[in-house]
Amino acid sequence: MSGMRRFSRRGLLRAGLGAGGAALATQLAPGLPGPYHLLDSPAWAAAPDARAAFPEWSRFARLADGTFDEDADPQLDMKPVITALKAQNVNVIEVDTILSHWLTEAEFTEHLGKIKSFVELAHAAGIRVVMYYPSLEVISIGGEKGKSFYKDGDGKSWVQRSLDGKPNVFYGSLVVWVDPGDESCWVSPNSPWRDFYLGRIKALARTGLDAVWPDVPIYFDGALSWCDGSTWAADAFRADTGLAMPAKDDFTSLPFRRYVEWRHANLNQWQLDIAAAGRSVNPDLVTFIETVSMDYQYATSIGLDGAYLRKAEGVSHVWEVDILGNYDGMRHATATDWTCLISMYKYARAASGTKPAWAFSYGWKADDASLVMAELLAAGCNPYEVKSPFKDVTTDKAMRTRMYAFVAANQEKLYNAVSSAEVGVYHSSASRDFVSHSIGSGMYANAKPPTGIKAGDWWSSGSAEESCTTQAWLGEFRGTVKALVYAHVPFATVTSPGLTADDLARYRVLMLPNLQAVSDEEAEVLRGFVSGGGTVVITGPAPTGLDRFGSARAEYALADVLGFRKADPLPATKENRYGGGVCHYVRNLIGKSYLASTDQPSADQLLAPVRAAVTPAVTLTGDRRIHLEVSALGDDTVVQLVNFTHCQDTPTAFRTTPAACTVSVAVPAGKRVLAATVSTPDAASPAPQPVTWRATGSTATVDLTVAQYSLLTVTTG
Repeated sequence: MSGMRRFSRRGLLRAGLGAGGAALATQLAPGLPGPYHLLDSPAWAAAPDARAAFPEWSRFARLADGTFDEDADPQLDMKPVITALKAQNVNVIEVDTILSHWLTEAEFTEHLGKIKSFVELAHAAGIRVVMYYPSLEVISIGGEKGKSFYKDGDGKSWVQRSLDGKPNVFYGSLVVWVDPGDESCWVSPNSPWRDFYLGRIKALARTGLDAVWPDVPIYFDGALSWCDGSTWAADAFRADTGLAMPAKDDFTSLPFRRYVEWRHANLNQWQLDIAAAGRSVNPDLVTFIETVSMDYQYATSIGLDGAYLRKAEGVSHVWEVDILGNYDGMRHATATDWTCLISMYKYARAASGTKPAWAFSYGWKADDASLVMAELLAAGCNPYEVKSPFKDVTTDKAMRTRMYAFVAANQEKLYNAVSSAEVGVYHSSASRDFVSHSIGSGMYANAKPPTGIKAGDWWSSGSAEESCTTQAWLGEFRGTVKALVYAHVPFATVTSPGLTADDLARYRVLMLPNLQAVSDEEAEVLRGFVSGGGTVVITGPAPTGLDRFGSARAEYALADVLGFRKADPLPATKENRYGGGVCHYVRNLIGKSYLASTDQPSADQLLAPVRAAVTPAVTLTGDRRIHLEVSALGDDTVVQLVNFTHCQDTPTAFRTTPAACTVSVAVPAGKRVLAATVSTPDAASPAPQPVTWRATGSTATVDLTVAQYSLLTVTTG
């Protein structure tokens, strides 16, 4: 779900099945070679240890929707859906039925029987099941003119409200997932809805489900801004902060800024409570929260900051990573837009911590969908493949079957390999909230809809101000990501909530783009990183000049690390030794400049400290629009290459353009290369194929041509 779009939950073909239903149950992907047909199902895993945060099956998930209608017969309707999805190499089915609707207890109880039947059939086929259930939205079918949860149920009491008291309820056509004539009522997690919903989660946990999928726990801003101002929320806010609810949105006011941060913490506790409720009944049940707020500004306005859950056990995310257009996917993306997509998926992986990071893999046609999924996989996420802007249809059955066969064949390398990145890019939640305020989310760079794209079907309204290139904090963050991608420097995103020294132990360099708002505890961790020998690169006009709530500090939190104080003239640049490490400071927003114009001097200035501190074990010679990721699995060096060279600085027609490149791998002392193989979903088989390598001294070199996505493995011994 996003501020731009969502997906229809009703009246669509389910799981790519048309009216033929059962006839398609045994149909495999047409026109594909044998290796992409139905994979042998892995042995059914033993029940996971209840003490483990996440079971193995969830770490190797390949997801798709398998929704059934309320009148579905288990054998005639449910089983064919399961059979068809298994043929597409799906191993986890998401089920989205009528739980979005205002249901009586009798209706809900009756539906539990349907869910139980589906779960039993899926388990018999060796497939896991996760149940979708909106966490704060109730839809009343026909509720605009007929009875509704808001008008006739508890909605009027439990509803979220704006700061001036308006109820967060609306009727169809405002968003794509609420049909005309229906009512959407967004309720407060601080109201009695809390106990009501948690009770139903417990009931769902008794059906044998493997996981629950609570949909976007947000303060929805499609109709009103800055909810929740209800009395329920006001009481909770006062209890947590000692403050009265602010009367209006005003970022110059400390109470309002406290309210902005409180909403993150408040929704985070709601998610923890949902997960705990499910596990109180079934200790093996895990929870995946659908999270639409990525690395950009949207988390500020809706309250949902996914990174707050990073270290929580038993609960992770399904990240809804939106693409540019409802009905053309990424087909009009610029090269910079692709780096924005990379940034979002890498944020998803980082904010999920060590837990599985499930993520939407949207597409419009098979070729753009497969390239989006390639970026998802390179980031280390698990794919939920779906056609934009919907939720219950595949972009292309053959493409899904082919890509999921590749994922299954390479799952150890995709999900168990350890990233080799020695560079971290710091995503500061507080700086996102309090440094730059804009009319738009900044989701992508290209805000102008292409010719022929209808209003409302593009990610933005068309205003240039909505682009991330115009936003001071986000633009600097995204520009840093772009510079690293274009320079073929492997990196990982580092999220700020709950930061500890252990989180930074793997890095030699930490990029701090326009870092202004930090807590005292956060500053101490960063100080320790530099003191212990790390390099930081910090940019912007007020480095660590704000506290965690956006209030101006009397002194920079890292003045000693920076080597200057607020009373000093602000230098254009400064290099300062601190302990065993070094801080490089640049006043200008050189990342933002590079994001907007791809000017090489800005990239060179940003990356010079990285190149001085890090000697990469793997290098790539080739077009800068080949995305490089490097990881290690035992004696294997795993290199992922994603090719978006068809993209330019301005939108161009989508096409697959194979690109040649050379990968050089440093061979550890005392070892030699034993084998080099390439696996790709672009080939006739997902099986690794041997490739030739050249050994020169302590370096092994491989020449490759990448269509869309290649996974190179160099084995040493």
